[in-house]
Amino acid sequence: MIRHRWLLSLLLLLSFGSGVAALIYEIVWFQLLELVIGSTAISLSILLATFMGGMCLGSLILSRWRLYAIELGIAILGILVLFLMPFVGSAYSAAACLLPPTLLMGASLPALARQIDEVSRLGLLYGANIAGAVLGCLLSGFYLLRVYDVATATYVAVSINVAVAGIAFALFPKPLTVSSPVGEGVGSAPTVYVAIALSGLCALGSEAIWTRTLGLLFGASVYTLSIIVAVFLTGLGIGTGIGSLLCRLARPRLALGCCQLLAAAAIAWTAYSISASLPYWPIDPSISSNIWFNFELDLARAFWALLPPTILWGASFPLALAAAGSKPHESSKLFAGIYAANTLGAIVGALGASLILVAWIGSQRTEQAFIALSVIAGAMLLPRRWVVLAALGCLSIYGVPPVSKLLIAYGRYAATWAGKSDIIYAREGINSSVAVASFPNGLLTFHVAGKVQASNVPRDMRLQRMLGHLTSLVPANPRSVLVIGCGAGITAGAVSIDPRVERETIVEIEPLVPRAAAEYFSEPNFDVVHNPKVQVRIEDGRHYLLTTRERFDGITVDPLDPWVKGAANLYTSEFYEVMKQHLNPGGVVTMYIQLFETNQDAVKSSVATFFEVFPNATIWGNPYQAQGHDMVLLGQVEPLKIDLDDMEQRVGYRGGDSKMAQSLAEVGMNSPVDLFATYAGRASDLKPWLTGAAINRDRNLRMQYLAGIGLNADDSAAIYAGMLAYRRFPEDLFFSAEGRVDSLRQAIRRER
Repeated sequence: MIRHRWLLSLLLLLSFGSGVAALIYEIVWFQLLELVIGSTAISLSILLATFMGGMCLGSLILSRWRLYAIELGIAILGILVLFLMPFVGSAYSAAACLLPPTLLMGASLPALARQIDEVSRLGLLYGANIAGAVLGCLLSGFYLLRVYDVATATYVAVSINVAVAGIAFALFPKPLTVSSPVGEGVGSAPTVYVAIALSGLCALGSEAIWTRTLGLLFGASVYTLSIIVAVFLTGLGIGTGIGSLLCRLARPRLALGCCQLLAAAAIAWTAYSISASLPYWPIDPSISSNIWFNFELDLARAFWALLPPTILWGASFPLALAAAGSKPHESSKLFAGIYAANTLGAIVGALGASLILVAWIGSQRTEQAFIALSVIAGAMLLPRRWVVLAALGCLSIYGVPPVSKLLIAYGRYAATWAGKSDIIYAREGINSSVAVASFPNGLLTFHVAGKVQASNVPRDMRLQRMLGHLTSLVPANPRSVLVIGCGAGITAGAVSIDPRVERETIVEIEPLVPRAAAEYFSEPNFDVVHNPKVQVRIEDGRHYLLTTRERFDGITVDPLDPWVKGAANLYTSEFYEVMKQHLNPGGVVTMYIQLFETNQDAVKSSVATFFEVFPNATIWGNPYQAQGHDMVLLGQVEPLKIDLDDMEQRVGYRGGDSKMAQSLAEVGMNSPVDLFATYAGRASDLKPWLTGAAINRDRNLRMQYLAGIGLNADDSAAIYAGMLAYRRFPEDLFFSAEGRVDSLRQAIRRER
């Protein structure tokens, strides 16, 4: 048994290493899962339950396994998951794929606990594991996945597992037994297990809410999400260390009860900070073009908001170990029981908050419910004379404000937009928060995930109409069109008014989006949601295409910004291949690409990846004030040919009452020449410009890391001008019997 400090240090090192590997696996697996089952809250929550449920079961049924066997098993299964995950077809098969390694992960800490005979040291073991998790989170999010890919990150985790297994085998070749009692000898009180389960429930349920809300405030990139998770884990680790010291108190049960009451007040503190205080701090995140300064700011704000409750939840675990007590020779059983109760509560909290409560009653009411549960947990453990103090803890409920509408609408720029618009709609959905803002001049902006995604502002209307009309005009017979991403519905509406389109499918991940679009943007989107030939499907767009057998004459994609975690899944070469396979002969794919809030490397990555799959692709620009703003990629399997005379007839410019002609005229395009004068280049011309561009693939999702670094950049004008320097008029692309090609050539020359 542990008699020497150096041996204890080695055990803590093993626990630390196991935590590093576990978090690398978790982040890699969730990235893989988003690719195969989609980015919906439902599918990811199912997998979260599997991950944590496996650890819970593993701590109970595999706690007698030897540590070196556990770690080697995790390493082998980690490699298998890497190669098997791309072949899973549903959330349930993915869950089955993850269950074996998570069972072993849950057994690792109880296996280490068998070598420790003091409850305070059991807490240190848990704290070291959390410290390793912090490093694993930052290492994978900021380095391994940014510079390399999921395979490299997996192999690093596997190497750590093997190293831990080797040290464990050298230290403990034979199983050891405990020879002294653990805890204060009060028996395994059921109330302690219930209290620590409620603590886990409140902790993970709150984390689900706060990660989402802080994602609005910081910008939900892969980097800021890594910061949030790392800070949350850091607070738990600090608290575990404090709780391990408090275990030496005579009454750890009383200390555990006090922690739950204080946690109730701390939940109110964080809820107020995130929802009513931090959004109004006088901060403009775009002042510095160096995103690393923003990361430092986000880190400081995350610590300010998250440390109080996470420290208390972290302290609760070792205090629960001490309060539960144990019979001799059962330190591992004690640890496994408390760990399983805490994890089980965490599963209920995470699933309940993310799948049901936030969308049903909102973040405010959900946080108030967690405060009440914390007070109940504390009251169960405290003497009766402390009931008044427990009742006072309920007053914290009144300190929880609703989520700021300004934050839902403007996210990281909330403070800079205060008082400038009237937010007429703001709701929290299952997958995203949605808002609509109105301005005195009659303009409306549509917000998803804390950012303007669409509007009736002229430059946005121009882009949205271009995206829709190019999708239906270029194919010879566009009978069926797929729209991925509803937004305000303006792109989908432009598709719907083409009389040759017989069937249009809109796939949208968040149910609130089409509802808000129908209510507030029915005029500019031609009431597309209620159009009888339009079907709205609530699903992840990537998963829909992976599972449908239908083919389309046109597919248009208008996703969230590529720096938003999960959005880069729609920009990979593998997904472009899937779209190409679902095209009918002569069909086209159009893709929105932004030039603002990004950098040249990310733009080049998106264009080069698209051109790799569609070598005949073309680019169509939407400049603002004669400078770059955003653009459309148009891909077709066959070489593109555009008959300008045919376009005149199909749009119906000459008739005067064509909806398509009116739609284009509203954005300043009064002829086919005006529409196609937006031509900005094609693959054959841009090869020199794209030299060295990173290809965005499923295994690396390079684009979200490149774009996340350029979040504060404003290089759109320079990027667009640099690209146009390689543009040449495509003599073989346009033709006309009525002289429109010469007019088009002159129009394109004027735009240079």
